[in-house]
Amino acid sequence: MANETMNLNTPILTLDSDTVLETAQSKADLIWHDIQNAYRTRKILTGILGGIEKTEAGSLIAIIYYKDYRAVIPISEMMINLIQDETHDYGDFSLRQNKVLNNMLGSEIDFVIKGLDTKSRSIVASRKDAMLKKRQIFYFDQDSSGQNKIHEDRIVQARVIAVAEKVVRAEIFGVETSILARDLSFDWLGDARERFQVGEHILVRILAIQGDSPETLSIHADVKSVEGNTSKENLKNCRVQGKYAGTVEDIHKGTVFVRLELGVNAIAHSCYDSRTVGKKDKVSFVVT
Repeated sequence: MANETMNLNTPILTLDSDTVLETAQSKADLIWHDIQNAYRTRKILTGILGGIEKTEAGSLIAIIYYKDYRAVIPISEMMINLIQDETHDYGDFSLRQNKVLNNMLGSEIDFVIKGLDTKSRSIVASRKDAMLKKRQIFYFDQDSSGQNKIHEDRIVQARVIAVAEKVVRAEIFGVETSILARDLSFDWLGDARERFQVGEHILVRILAIQGDSPETLSIHADVKSVEGNTSKENLKNCRVQGKYAGTVEDIHKGTVFVRLELGVNAIAHSCYDSRTVGKKDKVSFVVT
């Protein structure tokens, strides 16, 4: 029986005699060692928001996957700041939190480990601590030239953490901000979900920074000023009474917003077709 038992201490003999092959267990041990170091040093780690669960007590928890390990973040440590007063009464508070988390599924999340259980290798973490730490480093601490790392008019990379039809929610170095459709592109943008996805990185320009502490910090940013406006240049190719193909991007109060194939935004106040136009319809457009 002893001869049949594999000796786990003996290195695996590989085809290349100089190579040491890592087992799944040794890889897991190495990652766990990194996690323990991160816990001791309060290092900011980044994982993927992979699930939402309810505890036996009924409270919401976010499940973050970091490499091969699962970290739990209580809803109170997720930095989801929903206004709750008479003018913002949108129903059950926990349902609203759940909805926000659902929209964030698949996004990158920074976290700081708050507790470890070595036996079960379970992790409890805080996104709030990581975000406040990042805010201090990038918005308040100054570099060698005496300037903040992030300041107004600087172009920075941001994470897309939620996308709706008319708005993109971005996390910019510890600060969440909503970017409305009109600030996403100079093109007519009927549905932001067609161009932006949760989990991707985008470039944004910081337009304004408010707040005198990490806790009170808020920012305003846009995407379109980074991309630039190509419509002005393309407009030179348009001619009065010219007829062009385009796509209906939006319809509002009878006004039809069309993006022409030659790269120009167009507005139509009347339609001479007996059929009612809808979003994403291919149409012909006459310049008057």
